[in-house]
Amino acid sequence: MRTLVHISDLHFGRTDDQVVATLLETIKDIKPDLLVVSGDLTQRAKEEQFVAAREFLDSLPYERIVVPGNHDVPLYNIFSRFFRPLTKYRRLISENLEPTYIDSEIAVIGLSTARSLVVKNGRINEKQIARVREKLKDVSPDVVRVIVTHHPFDLDMEASEGELVGRAACAMQAFAAMKVDLLLAGHVHTSGSSTTASRYQLGDYSAVFVQAGTATSTRLRHEANTFNVIQISSAQITVQKMEWRADQRSFQRSEATGFVRTEDRWIAG
Repeated sequence: MRTLVHISDLHFGRTDDQVVATLLETIKDIKPDLLVVSGDLTQRAKEEQFVAAREFLDSLPYERIVVPGNHDVPLYNIFSRFFRPLTKYRRLISENLEPTYIDSEIAVIGLSTARSLVVKNGRINEKQIARVREKLKDVSPDVVRVIVTHHPFDLDMEASEGELVGRAACAMQAFAAMKVDLLLAGHVHTSGSSTTASRYQLGDYSAVFVQAGTATSTRLRHEANTFNVIQISSAQITVQKMEWRADQRSFQRSEATGFVRTEDRWIAG
């Protein structure tokens, strides 16, 4: 079994210092096998914000998968936005925008969905899907396959298609063929988890999708700061939400959701 800590939407430049410090200590207590950061490390892609994000990451001595979000692309500097959109991210966070981690139990692939041409939304393209296919082609069927993006492929059914990453339906058809098990994302600043069966009718296939809220930002949307602790085995996925309690000055366990595998389908259970 592997333990993942899934954090998102840090938004350095708009953070609560006490929440940041406590999050660091909480993650160190958990000692995850892998740290996943699903985008928006900064508020406005400024140098000092990337420096703060890098210092945060360097304080956590774990294997990690980090992908950029739309806030990591400059908004007001038009030249940088269109001609050097992720230069600071590459220099201060990672040159690799789509990192991969594979061991005997999990295969975790990051994809960059941030784009210069849109302010908020994201997109995935055929080349990215092909790269995922290439990375997974020799992975054992017993290994749990995980995709990490900033923009979500699925949300609860009350969400509109416009809130999903562009070309999500096309990607999900490909993911079904690749037997992707788990989709991790952020962007909407609210947490949640379910299966893709309600939105996508893809034969016997369904994956688990997990949203992380904002871990450290003051830009809250009807939810306190949260992050996820995810336990993964070939037969079961458990998502434990950790929620900031200001009165206790700590992250506390909130609701947990479990999923079990039945052949190619993940179901709640």
